[in-house]
Amino acid sequence: MRIVLQRVSRASVRVGGELIAEIGRGFLLLVGVGLNERDDEPGRLAEKVFHLRVFEDRDGKMNLALTEVGASVMVVPQFTLYGDWRRGRRPSWAGAAPPERAAARVEELAAALEGLGARVSRGWFGEHMELELVNDGPVTLVLDRLRPVAPPRMAGVWGVQGVKAP
Repeated sequence: MRIVLQRVSRASVRVGGELIAEIGRGFLLLVGVGLNERDDEPGRLAEKVFHLRVFEDRDGKMNLALTEVGASVMVVPQFTLYGDWRRGRRPSWAGAAPPERAAARVEELAAALEGLGARVSRGWFGEHMELELVNDGPVTLVLDRLRPVAPPRMAGVWGVQGVKAP
């Protein structure tokens, strides 16, 4: 499972011009499901998202989680997160899970977030959606168990040997 998390001031989803979901302050989650997902993936990622401290406290530090600021979550399925662009000019979607399995996994994630106490809105699986959002910060994170974004620890202040902070 791969999630692109964006902290937003507001977000909405339309299908065929009709508003189907909207939130104020919170997280917009673009969620892709891959072929080889572990059974515990939706619950594990829901826990991570729910407890992420990326909202500012009174001192301006990212120190608060969703419920501490009264924020919501919008879950939007997005199989294109598994697009492989490395060969040719047209991405391959072979790494994405079949629609039936992916829809069930996305719903498991949304339900797990609700089970933790989050207010959750949903996009529609398999539909062409128009998303509108105001990215707050911007704060954008990629959550993916198989492809961690953080580099391995290296010497040096900025994570590269020999590079020192100004």
